[in-house]
Amino acid sequence: MHNTLEYIHKMILEVVDIDAIEWANYSAMFEIKEFKKKEVILNVNSICQNVYFVNSGLLRTYFTDKNGRESTFHFAQEFDLATDLESFIQQTPSKYHIQALEETQVVVWPHKMVFDGYKNLRNGEKLGRMLTEKYFILFSNKIQSLYTKTPLERYNEMNKRFPTILQRVPQHYIASYLNITSVHLSRLKNE
Repeated sequence: MHNTLEYIHKMILEVVDIDAIEWANYSAMFEIKEFKKKEVILNVNSICQNVYFVNSGLLRTYFTDKNGRESTFHFAQEFDLATDLESFIQQTPSKYHIQALEETQVVVWPHKMVFDGYKNLRNGEKLGRMLTEKYFILFSNKIQSLYTKTPLERYNEMNKRFPTILQRVPQHYIASYLNITSVHLSRLKNE
């Protein structure tokens, strides 16, 4: 079995310098968790206490409108992050659910650990800023795409970003991610 912290370590090193001693101390606070398929790991109105780094599997971030209709905001596949950033930073009730769509292993990055890292890591504040910027860009691109791109363009972007998504995710989740109907998705897949 591979080192379960290998990939998050690599991701952190892509963002900031962290020496072996800092890594040894900091990484000791990570927790590895496994979730079953369909398990909800964050519910609306609960406070998001963690950032989840996906080692294996797939997470879906979604919300439910007042009519009970689910809309998928994001998929987090291997080596991606999932959280409700607003809830996490402000410690306010979450507006999203996060659910495992497959058997999923994550590295749990608790709130306290992130904020302790700001003070205790040489580049902790930069690491926090870079992760926040990454999530902000994801959020901004998603909103811009919904307003400025055709369904076909969004479909092609999704396939580029998530090449195996069509084999891994039920069609109705993909349709909600693209903000189209399942019928429209079927037409796009056939074109």
